[in-house]
Amino acid sequence: MADIRKLTLLHSNDLHGDFMEEHLDSALVGGVSRLSGYVHKVRNEEENVLYAIAGDMFRGSLIDSEYKGVSTIEIMNLLGPDVVTLGNHEVDYGVAHLLFLEKCAEFPIINANMYLRERGIRLFRPYIIERIRGMKIMFIGVLTEETLAQTKNEGIIGTLVDIYDAAQEIGRICDAYQTEDIDLTVLLTHIGFDADKKLAELLDPRWGIDVIIGGHSHTLLEQPAVVNGIPIVQAAYGTDQIGRFDIEIDMETNSLWDYKWELIPINEKTCPRDPALEDVLLSYKDETDRKYRKILTRFAEAYTHPQRNKETMLGHVFSDVIQDVTGADLVLIASGAIRQQKLGPIITKEDLMVCYPFNAELYRIYVTGAQLRHMISYMLREEAFDEDCHTEFYQPSKGFRAEWDRKTGTMLSMKLDGVEIADDQEIRLCLEKYHFLNMKTSFDITEQEVKKNSHIPRVVATKVTDVVEEYFLSHGLIEANTDQRLVIHA
Repeated sequence: MADIRKLTLLHSNDLHGDFMEEHLDSALVGGVSRLSGYVHKVRNEEENVLYAIAGDMFRGSLIDSEYKGVSTIEIMNLLGPDVVTLGNHEVDYGVAHLLFLEKCAEFPIINANMYLRERGIRLFRPYIIERIRGMKIMFIGVLTEETLAQTKNEGIIGTLVDIYDAAQEIGRICDAYQTEDIDLTVLLTHIGFDADKKLAELLDPRWGIDVIIGGHSHTLLEQPAVVNGIPIVQAAYGTDQIGRFDIEIDMETNSLWDYKWELIPINEKTCPRDPALEDVLLSYKDETDRKYRKILTRFAEAYTHPQRNKETMLGHVFSDVIQDVTGADLVLIASGAIRQQKLGPIITKEDLMVCYPFNAELYRIYVTGAQLRHMISYMLREEAFDEDCHTEFYQPSKGFRAEWDRKTGTMLSMKLDGVEIADDQEIRLCLEKYHFLNMKTSFDITEQEVKKNSHIPRVVATKVTDVVEEYFLSHGLIEANTDQRLVIHA
């Protein structure tokens, strides 16, 4: 008779400092206190429970950025995950600071493919084996290739940037621990839902990967995708929901016997609060409220940024402000740098820091018209219009207008201040540091190509969010320019 044992596997991803509950349709939803309440409730109700987080604990809230993740680690310690893998935003405060934060964590942080470049030494343990009621559950952590881009100025750090290499690394780890008699193997990834499916196709069934729990693409699912016999899941993002696997494990074959997966809403009806965690959270919130409740300006109305792969009114605001301050011909602000879907009409310092948090250096570069046409064409390639794809998309400043034909994949027109841009025309373009350092990934153009033009790149602002804050303070009312900058012919 088969030895079948039960395991409840809870999972979150892309929490992004989403700590506070919110009112939605007259109900309270989300918040890390209720999320913790649900986790503890399930631990009390079920015999065998594990809770995993698939990356990006950091960024997205003032409480996180003000304390550079130390507050988040303290909150996560109270939340009590059994295992966490790294996301791309875990390195936002620098690799050295991340290693410090790991020492503060009372839970294991795993990653199989981030290492010291010269010696090939991993920075984190690649896996962990959780032992629970006679079962051995292995978790392996895999990170998005974006981390290599984020740490480009830290030349000693490397990562596997090819999904085929990542699959082989997973195989090596699984093969090395065959003698451990692992009962269930879970990949905790932060590479995006589409990449998870591609990865699953590459996994040798003999390696025994049973489940992939992913993050990064913020994918909301109704049911798992099953590829190569492996169920793949995500839990969207934030604390409004949590994923739940109720799994039956065949201990003789070390494999899934059966499972049920669902996405559980976190709200006041289903989830009790965690008073201890809430006390810690509110102490951080009180401190940040005192510092950041200053009113900076007022918008003519609330402006929105509903999705990252289209031109938005909030994108207009940020790109136009930076253009006014720098005098650039064109500013391209990454859609992903704008972290809120709505801002205004009253704007406090807290609102600005949460919405546009990275406060990076701003570079001015010179590009030719031909180079710019190639850059924008690459940005508008067909995969950019897939909502599940996380290619970089940019919000252009006023005066710029590009007409793009999706059917033929061609640029019909590209103008600056109403005049068609000539191929040999030089244009002053401003980009945030991350996007300057990773032009090849974002625009299919190299830093070396740009440096051949008449002016070398230079930093024009050391903290771009501070520049926007100063502009807001000096302008009592800000009204977004409504001109269309990207005309997409479907």
